[in-house]
This record gives sequence, C-alpha cells and structure tokens, in this order.
Amino acid sequence: MNIFKRARVIYILHRHSIEHELWETVSDKLTLLQGMTAVEMAHLRELATLFLHEKNIYGVQDFHLSDEMRVIIATQACLPILSLGIGLLSGWTDVIVYPDAFQVSRDERDEFGVVHHDLRLLSGEAWSRGPVIFSWQDIQKDLHRWQQGHNVIFHEIAHKLDTLNGSANGMPPLHYAMHPKQWSVAFSAAYERLNQRLQQHHGVCVDSYAATSPAEFFAVFSEYFFCAPDILQEHFEDVFQLLKLYYRQEPLLRRSKIRF
Repeated sequence: MNIFKRARVIYILHRHSIEHELWETVSDKLTLLQGMTAVEMAHLRELATLFLHEKNIYGVQDFHLSDEMRVIIATQACLPILSLGIGLLSGWTDVIVYPDAFQVSRDERDEFGVVHHDLRLLSGEAWSRGPVIFSWQDIQKDLHRWQQGHNVIFHEIAHKLDTLNGSANGMPPLHYAMHPKQWSVAFSAAYERLNQRLQQHHGVCVDSYAATSPAEFFAVFSEYFFCAPDILQEHFEDVFQLLKLYYRQEPLLRRSKIRF
C-alpha cells in the first residue's frame, strides 16, 4: 500500500470508526465471532469500517436499514477477507438488501437450445461486476443457525472472490505458494463424490446446493469453512486444508473456544 492510500485509510479509520458501543452490540449478536483473538477483532472492526465507508448499503421495497444492521452486514462480509485485505472487495459499491427472499426472472437455454423462462426465489445474489444482494430475513436466520453451516453473506462474498479471475468457476485467484493443479484435483474429486452420493440418493453432510456447479461448491464450502469447519475437516479433509491456505484463517481453533 503506497503512502497516499495508507494516509487515506488512516483518515477513514480515525474519522469514521464504528462506535465502540455499536461494535460491542454487534459482536455480541454475532456468536460466530467468539474465539477470535483481540487482534483479529480489532482488525475486523477496521475492515468493517472501511467496508461501510466504501459501499452503499441500502434497503429496497421501503425497507429501512439501521446502523446496527449495516454493521452486521459489513462485519460478516469482511470476515472472509480478514487475512486477505479489503482490496479484494473493490470494483463494486452497492449492497442491496430486501426485507425477505426476493424473486428473480431469468431466461435459460437448455441442452436442446430451447429457452425457458425461470422464476427463482433467492436469499442472496452476487453480480460479477455489480452489486451484492441479500435478504435480511435470511441474514437474521443465519445468526441463529450458523452452526449448521449456513451464512448467506459468506456465500455471496465467496462468489465475489471467485469471480476475481474473470469467471465463477470455483477457483479464485490463488496465492503465490498455492498450486492450481492441487486445488483443481481436490475440489473436482470432492465435487464428483458429492454428486455421486446425491445421484445414488445417499445422505450428505453438507447443503446439497453445493452440487449445483463448481462455483456453488466453492461458495457453500466457504460457508461451512467458517461456520462448521469440523464437518469439512472430517468429511472433506483435502478441501478443508486448501481453504485454510486460501483464507489464511483457523476457524477450527476459534470454534474450540466458543461456549455454546
């Protein structure tokens, strides 16, 4: 970071820092933050401050967002990039929040070239070069069910990270010491194994939506990495270890410190 960017960051953190009382309130509500060190929490607060300053977070359909709601969104959006830097979330500005699940209309072409008009009800969506969209109702649900591996904010931020290489393919730009072939082999094998179990009508330990595409596999497994890392370590060890290298975090260590 050059001296001018650093000076700007210092200015933002000094003038627009999240108020202590508000930060404490949000931290208490986000149980998944328990187990983080004081240094990690301080850094997360800084990242959330920068996120709030750089992004327009607003409700639609006459839905009003309080300061607390915005901080809840910003804090969770920044947890995945805690060790990666706020720069990975640059290039877009809008965070759109619906009061509950929202409907989208799409035209999709099937394998025979026939176009079908498809209506879907979504809890979140991330556009490659556009906004991130959330359902507040689902964000609230995730505050209570995160141990089950659900977090719509982590999911959509993972999509944003995935598309930094130009396409949503389940492989975000990897760090210098990481090997793309190792990532591809491990993720492809796990993806195929998951699909095979579903095709054979066997039970699976993760959300079956992960089998939709490699991009959704990465997004869903990112949710589990932060919310239910024990499941990934037990059933998808290779993928878990690669996600540790990519996110540069130790969620299992934090989880061991949480008092349920």
